Amino acid sequence: QVQLVESGGGLVQPGGSLRLSCAASGIIFSTNAMAWYRQAPGKQRELVATINSGGSTRYADSAKGRFTISRDNAKNTVYLEMNSLKPEDTAVYYCYAELRTTSWGSFYVYWGQGTQVAVSS
Repeated sequence: QVQLVESGGGLVQPGGSLRLSCAASGIIFSTNAMAWYRQAPGKQRELVATINSGGSTRYADSAKGRFTISRDNAKNTVYLEMNSLKPEDTAVYYCYAELRTTSWGSFYVYWGQGTQVAVSS
């Protein structure tokens, strides 16, 4: 059973920083793309940042210059460093991973349970 477990959310003041982590556990053969999404109250889930197995990254315009996504392939873990946080960054942040459990299997999408980030003074 593969699970994605997020950590690092919380309450922070505007201008502050947080670092989110997401670790994939279980029997994992390889991981393809990993990403962070977020969903604010009353809004659709949106992509924040993505990173492929080679380390190439892509960011939403709202995250460029403030957020950094990275990964540790040996630990099947993805990180999101968030700086200069704004109230509009308040949302539940979800981890996403494409992985397979065998060398011959297909890649499947897994989601974490979400971690709350609140930016408020």
